[in-house]
Amino acid sequence: MDHFEQLGFAIMVIFGAIVICGLMAFGIASQDKPAFMYALGAAVVVWGSSFAVVFDRPRIFGSLLFCSIVLIALSIVAIVT
Repeated sequence: MDHFEQLGFAIMVIFGAIVICGLMAFGIASQDKPAFMYALGAAVVVWGSSFAVVFDRPRIFGSLLFCSIVLIALSIVAIVT
C-alpha cells in the first residue's frame, strides 16, 4: 500500500467507527434494541473485513463492506421508525 491508500483506509476506519459507535450509543441511550443490534452487527462485520484487507482479498472486503452499509442503513431505519 502506498501512502494515499493508507491515508484513505485510515480515514475510512476512523469515520466508520464514529458512525457505528454513534449509532450504538444512540441505540443504548434510547433503549432501541433493534437499532443497537444492527449497529453492533455492522461493527462486527467491519472488524471482520480488516482481515480481508490484511490477506489482500478485495472481493471479500467489498462484500463485507456492502453488508456493513446495509446493516447501518437498517439501524438508521430502525431509529427513524
